[in-house]
Amino acid sequence: MTETGPRRCGIDRAGGWRIGAAAASLGAVSALGQAPVDLWPLTLIALGGLFALFRKAARMKSAALIGFAAGTGYFLLALSWIVEPFLVDVARHGWMAPFALAFMAAGLGLFWSAGFAVARLAGGGVVAWVAALTLAEAARAVLFTGFPWAQVGHIWIDTPVLAWSAIIGPLGLSAVALAAGAGLFLALRARLKGMLVVAVVAALYLAAPLLDRAVPVSEDAPLVRLVQPNAPQDRKWDPDWMGVFFNRQIAFTADGADRPDLIVWPETSVPVPLHRAGTALGQVSEAAGDVPVVLGVQRREGARLYNSMVLLGPGGDVRAQYDKHHLVPFGEYLPFGRHLRRFGLRGLAAEDGNGFSAGPGPRVIDVGGIGSALPLICYEGVFARNVAMAPRRPDFLLLITNDAWFGDISGPHQHLAQARLRSAERGLPMIRVANTGISAVIDAQGRITGAIELGESGWTDLPLPPPSSPTIYSRTGDWPLILLLLAGLGATGAGRRGTNIN
Repeated sequence: MTETGPRRCGIDRAGGWRIGAAAASLGAVSALGQAPVDLWPLTLIALGGLFALFRKAARMKSAALIGFAAGTGYFLLALSWIVEPFLVDVARHGWMAPFALAFMAAGLGLFWSAGFAVARLAGGGVVAWVAALTLAEAARAVLFTGFPWAQVGHIWIDTPVLAWSAIIGPLGLSAVALAAGAGLFLALRARLKGMLVVAVVAALYLAAPLLDRAVPVSEDAPLVRLVQPNAPQDRKWDPDWMGVFFNRQIAFTADGADRPDLIVWPETSVPVPLHRAGTALGQVSEAAGDVPVVLGVQRREGARLYNSMVLLGPGGDVRAQYDKHHLVPFGEYLPFGRHLRRFGLRGLAAEDGNGFSAGPGPRVIDVGGIGSALPLICYEGVFARNVAMAPRRPDFLLLITNDAWFGDISGPHQHLAQARLRSAERGLPMIRVANTGISAVIDAQGRITGAIELGESGWTDLPLPPPSSPTIYSRTGDWPLILLLLAGLGATGAGRRGTNIN
């Protein structure tokens, strides 16, 4: 043992609320590494502070409470944009906003609580802490339909370290961040182990440019037009404004002397359901000429409603169709919605108590002569597994979204950052078109090659970058890292038991 019994038990006897407040504060500071603030050095310092608090916990219960406070503080700040959807219709949903954020932060804080507790059980060292918390991040990406938004490793997206996602994936980025924080704390205490960890992380940062596998964009690369109408959510479905936004997109589609190879509109950009959209689609086709158009539209099939993407060919023919399969709980549907409708409850983006129905799953569509695309609609771009489940490797990712729901402070920036991560980890370029922004083309290294900024209306034509060769992560997924982390936990736990026996 490296610390005496009385010293380690101090947290259990007195000052618990002070420790909890410190953990919550450090958790909040850790969130400052997320977009759009991107102060990742503060995240590493705060994680070092959390590791220091964790080391003072003598029991699993104490460690769990520290983890819960830290996680709640982290998610309160990182997910503060959660209140924005409830403010679209303040009279109806506004009262829910603080409760939604508080319950979401506390619920996700339980994952950190479990991670801290397991790390304490496994001996309380750096390996145990990094492994347990990374596994907690993996768990929250899957359980209860999953919510991997604002993972710790996302602090690296706007840094050279993003390149390592092609090898270690998003969970690996989280492990690097956690190790850097713990190593920094130990290095400041002149511990050799900490210095070595910091040196390794620094080497990863400096060596990241060597992983650049960028393929030059050829002069004859397909030209893609991004159409961004900038329709605020509180006006998007207002009958007095729907025509304004639709006609704005028509004008952007027809504009320009040079014609692109593909035109992309955002999620739910057609104001009428697909089965009644014949006239609207004809207008789109006429404005586009011979250019195919991808657009978002709601689609009904019997009693079911789908959030869909369609590929429109000349003459208004629907050449391909994709139905969103990974829906937003409490946004696009409510569990037991048929019954909760009786109490006036429904998903924020749903028209009735049943909400949207899920499509059959990922599919790859052929887009004219520019290649094959994996369609993603809004929330689906947050999940690495939605790309991994594609039936075959596409030439590019095609994401349409309506980030007007997320406000204009942090949500849209974090959503864009995760899109960059999807491209980098798979070696695939992405076309991303958002209703209010940020619309962008992203290359296979996760770099933005052109964009229409948040809150602007307009269009831009950008060349589509080529894909790189398949990445290591695209071949292996998360399982090698997960198994390695489990082995690390097992080894540290066995080492602790051996020490106790001796």
